[in-house]
Amino acid sequence: MHAAIGDKLIVEGTYHGEHQKIGIVTEVRHADGTPPYMVRWTDSNEETLVFPGPDARVVAKEG
Repeated sequence: MHAAIGDKLIVEGTYHGEHQKIGIVTEVRHADGTPPYMVRWTDSNEETLVFPGPDARVVAKEG
């Protein structure tokens, strides 16, 4: 997995009834774009350090 600042990190709900979480990558800690990432979650505006698991994917920033 590779990301850049401004990309979306989407984490799928793994249990019945869980919703997707969507965040914007605000910091990439490795030059090659590998995790972990600082992510600002769109539902709470909270920023957390994320080590994405297999239920996560990156969507490149448009433009």
